[in-house]
Amino acid sequence: MPADEDTSGGANSAISDREIAGRLTVGDGAGARAIAWRRLEGRSPTIVWLGGYRSDMRGTKAERLLAFAADRGLGYCRFDYSGHGESGGRFEDGTIGGWTAEAAAVIAALGDGPVVLAGSSMGAWVALNLVCRAERYGIGRRVKGMLLLAPAPDFTERLLLPRLTKQQLAAIETEGRLEIASDYSPEPDVYTRALFADGRDNLVLDGLIDTFCPVTIIQGMADADVPFEHALTLVEHLPHHAVILSLVRDGDHRLSRPQDLDLMERSLLDLVEAAD
Repeated sequence: MPADEDTSGGANSAISDREIAGRLTVGDGAGARAIAWRRLEGRSPTIVWLGGYRSDMRGTKAERLLAFAADRGLGYCRFDYSGHGESGGRFEDGTIGGWTAEAAAVIAALGDGPVVLAGSSMGAWVALNLVCRAERYGIGRRVKGMLLLAPAPDFTERLLLPRLTKQQLAAIETEGRLEIASDYSPEPDVYTRALFADGRDNLVLDGLIDTFCPVTIIQGMADADVPFEHALTLVEHLPHHAVILSLVRDGDHRLSRPQDLDLMERSLLDLVEAAD
């Protein structure tokens, strides 16, 4: 997956000054990594931002949701996965399971209150993984709503592997990693053998996904990275009656245009109100 965010450079600096910033340690020994987080105090439910592959917590959508939460007096939390942004660790050591564990640790640090998850691209996979394996990650039934933007669950298996050549597949096995030129960054996207192996252990589209809460999906039909058919497949795996799919005919993967951000806000507001 490419990065799904442009870095805004702190467009909401006045609001950012009201956030509490910190770090928490996830993992033990050599596997320990310091996860950077930022939190805006407010009423429940707390909105938790789950960014995408190679994206950080200061991207366009994350900043927009900070302003959204501040305007409404809501709690808001964003963080960087290990190997991303301000957090420690090497990006190449990251896996879906590891990044999900980090998200769970951040949510646990918020206390026992309800949360609404907003996950973009790979972040949607992390969100779904949290509710699918709630017992493993200690989430319980705290998730009261989910907003999934250009969701890419199981992307390693369903979206990436089918596109790879025999030579690329061989490189993963022999070298343990594969670099692919990115359309979004001068640095290539890196996919490791461990990422693929761990991805198979964290698949969510291999059965029904009972989220026990409303789910809203926003998907661009002009998304060159996650076909809109993938969102349709996800809907088929969601048995909850309160599932909404909004297809944006000319929307791309980033969904960061003003009209896309407005739709994101309206959809999230409905989820927050339903969780009250």
